Amino acid sequence: MNPALTHLECTRCGEHADPRILQTLCACGATYYARYDLERASAAMPRDSLGTSNPDMWRYRHVLPVAPDRGPITLGEGGTPTISAGRLGEAIDLAQVFVKDETQNPTGSFKARGMSAAISAAVTLGVRRAAVPSAGNAALSAAAYCARVGMPLEVYLPRRTPRVFLAAIQALGATAISVDGSLADAGAEMNRRLEGSDTFSLATLREPYRVEGKKTMGYELAEGLGWELPDVIVYPTGGGTGLLGMWKAFDEMEEMGWIDSRRPRMVAVQAAGCAPIVDAFESGATHASPVEDPQTIASGLRVPRTIGDFIILDLLRRDGGIAVAVTDRELLAGASLLARTTGIFGSPEVGAVVAAARHLRRTGYLSRDDRVVLFATGTGLSYVEPGEAPAGR
Repeated sequence: MNPALTHLECTRCGEHADPRILQTLCACGATYYARYDLERASAAMPRDSLGTSNPDMWRYRHVLPVAPDRGPITLGEGGTPTISAGRLGEAIDLAQVFVKDETQNPTGSFKARGMSAAISAAVTLGVRRAAVPSAGNAALSAAAYCARVGMPLEVYLPRRTPRVFLAAIQALGATAISVDGSLADAGAEMNRRLEGSDTFSLATLREPYRVEGKKTMGYELAEGLGWELPDVIVYPTGGGTGLLGMWKAFDEMEEMGWIDSRRPRMVAVQAAGCAPIVDAFESGATHASPVEDPQTIASGLRVPRTIGDFIILDLLRRDGGIAVAVTDRELLAGASLLARTTGIFGSPEVGAVVAAARHLRRTGYLSRDDRVVLFATGTGLSYVEPGEAPAGR
């Protein structure tokens, strides 16, 4: 493992764990964060040296889990562009809109970052078999990276997951198991089948390193904007590792002296038919209640609960962030508007981000001159079935 990786720290109770040993959750039930000797990391990786490194996410290798001199399991993930979106901004009355285009990752979504880091660490720590519950994109990414190293993988998917994911996962050699019900039901079935086995779970926030890959979006965003963070980040939120990872990156960069203490307002966007974080945020709760019957076309937002709920709610409230829900009609219209004005064909989750930004401009939460970054977390191609046309206007 990376010698700058000093320990793992529980996000709830603060308990430390040894990163040289395969870890899942803390005994208290919360996720671990990887902690680094950031003075050592920044000395080995000066900010000004990054432009001479490979353009993928592993240019930040000194704050990632595997040893910098050990080859990671990579398909070239990261290094995605932050695109100025003037025409989109005109349509929603924002003068400074940017889109972080994660559709350009190897498997078509930001999930590639997390799986590259998690599977690189798992291989280093001796994992030989893995499993993951997923609404689609995480399973596709896990299948690709496991195929890269020949690691057997089982994926547990809600039966209503778009069929194109199933076809791609099977083509990559993983075993796909469809489960009636929600993502929570798929996770429960996985846990039942894995009990007593040596198969390692890559489930969201149940191991420490997927969030490490996701945090590189925060590093890239800061670097791409000249080391000055935007006023607002609007992000589709299911399990929440993207939000958590970026916030972790901001803290690390501040400690290394790369950025100052100012933080963006973070906007967590969910679907109206599955909005546990929104409900908790609006009620003032510190934890989110599970959604019993999640309903939305956006598979990545059909996440009835996340064990990172208390961290997400804290970061939203700490710096003036907010949680917003949009309807399926609104998010499909948002995806269409994004495509027509930027050339980016995003998934329904991405459409939710556009719809939320439009809504927040109308309500006054966003001012016209705010510098706003919208995250296009995944491609819309994953939702187009063979012979089916993409959703129109």
